[in-house]
Amino acid sequence: MAQAQNGFADRAEVVDAAIRRSAVERVRTSGLVLPTFAQLSGQDPFPARALERLEGVDPDSPDPANLWRVHWFNAADRRSRTDVPASVTLPPALTGVAAPIVVLLGSHFPMIGAHKVLPAYAGLVSLLVTGRFDPTHHRAIWPSTGNYCRGGVAISRILGCDGVAVLPEGMSRERYDWLERWISDPSHIVRTVGTESNVKEIYDKCHELALDEKNVILNQFSAFSNYMAHHVVTGTACAAVFAALPGKTDRTRLAAFVSATGSAGTIAAGDRLKALHGTRIAAVEALECPTMLENGYGEHNIQGIGDKHIPLIHNVMNTDFVIGISDQVTDRLNLLFSCEEGRAAVLRQTGLDAEAIAAFSEVGISGFANIAAAIKLARHMNYGPDEVVMTIATDSARMYATEAEGARRKFFPDGFGAAEADRVFLSDLAGLTTQHVLELDQGERRRIFNLGYYTWVEQQGVDIDDFDARKDQAFWDGIAADAPAWDHLINEFNAEAGLN
Repeated sequence: MAQAQNGFADRAEVVDAAIRRSAVERVRTSGLVLPTFAQLSGQDPFPARALERLEGVDPDSPDPANLWRVHWFNAADRRSRTDVPASVTLPPALTGVAAPIVVLLGSHFPMIGAHKVLPAYAGLVSLLVTGRFDPTHHRAIWPSTGNYCRGGVAISRILGCDGVAVLPEGMSRERYDWLERWISDPSHIVRTVGTESNVKEIYDKCHELALDEKNVILNQFSAFSNYMAHHVVTGTACAAVFAALPGKTDRTRLAAFVSATGSAGTIAAGDRLKALHGTRIAAVEALECPTMLENGYGEHNIQGIGDKHIPLIHNVMNTDFVIGISDQVTDRLNLLFSCEEGRAAVLRQTGLDAEAIAAFSEVGISGFANIAAAIKLARHMNYGPDEVVMTIATDSARMYATEAEGARRKFFPDGFGAAEADRVFLSDLAGLTTQHVLELDQGERRRIFNLGYYTWVEQQGVDIDDFDARKDQAFWDGIAADAPAWDHLINEFNAEAGLN
């Protein structure tokens, strides 16, 4: 039981009716109604009762109603709902490439201001409705490099169960500040050795925690619910943004989807877009830890995209590019857009208005990595004005104010003025080259796929036949096709609780 999401793909079927009944009773007493993935993706309407309840609910409160905001359709106030998910389109004056680069904004999600609350919800709800998690007995363990464990703690608190965040001690101060406000017991924050790229150390701690049968590990790197949720919810959101894109013509195509791998949940949206639009998929990683590019290792500070392994839920054989981005670029861009001197330089260099530049307050460090990678890909492929490159900003600059100050001290100890800001713009946006862009053939895909063997088969005990099954696109199509079955279980669960 303790390893509920460290095994292989879970099926949408009840495995323990007694545990499920206990979970139903907890949900009944809390008044919590579980949204389906079709509702979160915008394919099915919300019940009027849920919408009415939301009107008076703070999006940053641990209120069960906020489950109905775990989607991409929240407006900038994070209270009301929009018809099209929030995004910004970066113009050539900023990027230096002809292709429009469209960035979806994850900061509008509730409670944590990041889209990682979506896979956290998917992970826990899949255990609830199948009878694999008893909120009156079990403790949810959330291994992460920051945002996913925050999402897990938020979802756990709504459910009224203990949530334990496991993350590297070197993550941003803002992450820890948030966790300290939301947890009830200081022991529910478990600090592991290292920084962003020390994922194995997180796994090692989870093995230790799993010795207690009350602890259920919800491992985002191996939970196929993470893949399914992003395929359905994030993929549909991206398609909706593309469909409503201003200035779109019959010639406009969604050429590429760019995403840092991290847990490889978000990049699942690319699989949906490829099926719909023939979109090519680019995976982003830190140049200081070039795992996919060079079978490498190292340390980096692109917070949110842990490295040194290939996630089990990464559909490597459907990935078309790998792009390396230096954390020096992302640290400097975070500084550039977070301070007055930097924003003034962007205004000088581009002529964009202050409102357009202010939109970058909704972009965090991993978002800048995705943007830089999208620019490099557009330049490498020579994409034109009719070829859209879409990407994601998982969270906002509000999570990295201390990191920006750290970058100021590290890179500009003698001061960061107009000249320094201009240099950052020219080197880290306008001057980005096509270096460290690898277009994958089948041989390169197999090489990257095989890297996963050492983590998942040798270290984590995944069966070799299950591991190899992931080479076949039909496997991933099956995971995505299970979404209606999961929704059926959620609806049955709600009906039993008498709250739907």
